[in-house]
Amino acid sequence: MKVRWGLDALPEVLGGRRVYLLATDRWAAPVDVVARWSELPTEREIDVGAAEVVLALGGGSTIDTAKRVSAATGLPLVSVPTTYSGSEWTQYFGVRDAGRRMRGGGVGAHNEAIVYDVELTLGMPRSVSGGTALNALAHACEALYVKGRDPAADSIALEAAGLIFETLPQVLAHGDDRAAREALLEGAAKAGEALARSGLALAHAMAQAIGGRYGLPHGALNAICLPPALRFNEDFVPAGLLGGRAAERAEELAHVAGFTTLAALGVPAEDLPELAATAAARAGAQANPRPASAADVLALLTSVF
Repeated sequence: MKVRWGLDALPEVLGGRRVYLLATDRWAAPVDVVARWSELPTEREIDVGAAEVVLALGGGSTIDTAKRVSAATGLPLVSVPTTYSGSEWTQYFGVRDAGRRMRGGGVGAHNEAIVYDVELTLGMPRSVSGGTALNALAHACEALYVKGRDPAADSIALEAAGLIFETLPQVLAHGDDRAAREALLEGAAKAGEALARSGLALAHAMAQAIGGRYGLPHGALNAICLPPALRFNEDFVPAGLLGGRAAERAEELAHVAGFTTLAALGVPAEDLPELAATAAARAGAQANPRPASAADVLALLTSVF
C-alpha cells in the first residue's frame, strides 16, 4: 500500500480518476469529486455512480464506512485520516448506525493508499486526540503478543508505542504544537501498520463489545481496557514495551487524557456479565495469547468499572 505525507500528494495518488468522497460537512473536498456522502457514520447503502476511486477524509467511522463501500463496489480506496485511529491500514470494518451503535461488519476493502497530513489534526478536540491516540497505543501493544503475529513487525510496534507515549502528553497540553502532533501521527501510522500485519487481542475485544452496544467512543474504551488487558497478559508482554512498565504507563496516559472508569462513561454495572460474555466470544479474545473466559473478562471489566 502506498503511504504519502502531505495533501499535495493526493492528486498524484488519485491519478485523475473520478472520485467519490466520504467526509462529514466539516471537511471541504480536497480535490474535484463527482459526488460525496456526508452523513457519517451510516448503515445505509451508498451508490457511488460512475466513480472510479473512493476517497475517505476523516476519522475511523468515516474510513470504516468507506471501506464498506470499497468492499461492496470493488473500487480502490484512498484514505486521508484526520485522527490517530489507524483503521486506514486494515481491510476489515465495522458498520455503525447514526447513533454509533454497531450494526455489523465485514472485510474486503481494497486499500490502495494512505495520505497523512498533520495540518488536518491541528483542530482536533482534546478528547478525540487522547482517545484515538490511545486506540493507536492499543494497536501497537497488542500487535506484540497476539496469536499469529508477524514478528518482523515487532520493531515497528515498539517504536510506535514509544512515540505515542512520548508525544501524547505534549499534544494534550498544547494542541497547537505542530511538531508534537506530527510525531504522534507518525506513531499512530506505525501502530496502524503493526495492527494490519499482526492483529488485535483482548483489549480490543472488550472495547468493541462495550462500544458496539452503547455507541461509546472506541478510543476512550481502549484507553480504559488496555491497562487491565496488559496486566492479564503480563507473561507475554515484551520487556522493552514502554520501559518495562506497559500497563502502568498506559494507565497514566489514559488518566492524563481524562479516561478513568467504565462507570464514568455511563456503562451500567448490571450489564457487565453480558458484556464480558460477548467480549470473550470475539475474535480478539480468541487471538489473545492467554485464554480469557467470560469470568476472566468480567473480573477485568470489574477492575476498571
